[in-house]
Amino acid sequence: MNKRFLPVAALGLTAALALAACSSGETPAADNGPIDAKGETLTVWIMEGTNPDSEPFFEKVGEAFTEETGATLDVEYVQWADAHDRFVTSIAGGTTPDVAETGTTWTAEFADAGALAPLTDYVAAEKGLEKDLVDGLEVAGTYDGDLYGMPWYAGVRSIVYRADVFEELGLEAPTSWDDIVAAGEAIKAAHPEMLAFAVPGNAEFGVYPWVWGAGGEVSTLKGDEWTSGLASKESQEGIQFYTDLALKHGFSSAGATTWKETDVRDAFTQGNVAMMLSGSWTPKALIEKAPDLEGKIAAAVIPGQEEGISPSVLGGSHLSVFNTSKNQDLAFAFVKLMTTGKFAAEWADSTGYFPGLESLMDDALASTDPLVQPFAQQMVEGGASVPVTPTFGAVQAKQTTNTMMQAILSGQKTVEQATKDAAAEMDTIMNGN
Repeated sequence: MNKRFLPVAALGLTAALALAACSSGETPAADNGPIDAKGETLTVWIMEGTNPDSEPFFEKVGEAFTEETGATLDVEYVQWADAHDRFVTSIAGGTTPDVAETGTTWTAEFADAGALAPLTDYVAAEKGLEKDLVDGLEVAGTYDGDLYGMPWYAGVRSIVYRADVFEELGLEAPTSWDDIVAAGEAIKAAHPEMLAFAVPGNAEFGVYPWVWGAGGEVSTLKGDEWTSGLASKESQEGIQFYTDLALKHGFSSAGATTWKETDVRDAFTQGNVAMMLSGSWTPKALIEKAPDLEGKIAAAVIPGQEEGISPSVLGGSHLSVFNTSKNQDLAFAFVKLMTTGKFAAEWADSTGYFPGLESLMDDALASTDPLVQPFAQQMVEGGASVPVTPTFGAVQAKQTTNTMMQAILSGQKTVEQATKDAAAEMDTIMNGN
């Protein structure tokens, strides 16, 4: 079973167009019926950092929620870095909230632990909603035949680059891997003060496009056993290309060996990076941090080796209801309020992510905005998923892929040795050994 590729319908409207798309109406009314929960309180955990305006946003949501249900909304903000351990502790102690934002790679894990309430029947009772969920988010939120994570928002990584530098040097957006190298060489010669293409060693989701683009796999399920494809000839070819951008071509730096995605973005806003992999949610933040970049940056799909698109991870968040919730009907009323209609659109507009409904997609595809359309195309033609299994979160916690990258970039291991070691570790973790 290979759940890597997502169908063409697997996208939502980009942030810049979300409000306009929703102005004509909201998701059809619920068949679940009205909720009367006056005097009750619903506890919700939301990850901190996705939206800088979260508190004012949830004040408005809380007012609407109280008006609709009579209940009070109690929102607690949790740091992403601390969230997984906190979830595990709260699940073990029976102290989970009613509803929480769960990362797409966590939902299956928490469902497998028996901590989440199935949402399948609730969604089915909403007219037209079941067929409107972004497919990739729905796949990631489904475990053992039931939906445990309601699609909320999604994003995808593509190439973000200095359009002014490309224009200065007469360069076009790359449409092949050779084009990336050619552009990098031109930038390196004209602007030696810049990293032509940053290659961070602590940014897992920036690795997989090159694996998939070369025809490799992260891991596939055969029967009951997961088998990593990182050590295949194809995967090694893709990883060799990516790391060679730093080691062979000198487009990156030794310091980037330990960089996270946030470090790359910081260097980009400081004018030190010409090309990078970055998320659809980041351009707005880049310009806010460095206003002089307005009109000087653009995005491009991650090209295939010779043509087409290299797949990129479609990631984001679900809203999940925990089985400790005493009023799951009330919990789903909040989930629906957040994931459909005007609040879903407003969240997308504030964060730069894609909403979780397919009905919000058409304008994104038609956009000519250089910071919108390429990401939409990436999601349509090259959206992909990491393995949907409770054990992949443990692979991420172990930093298997990042350790592999750092070993290669630091010169400690060859691509062949590092990928073999990573594949063996991945197999051990994902097969429960």
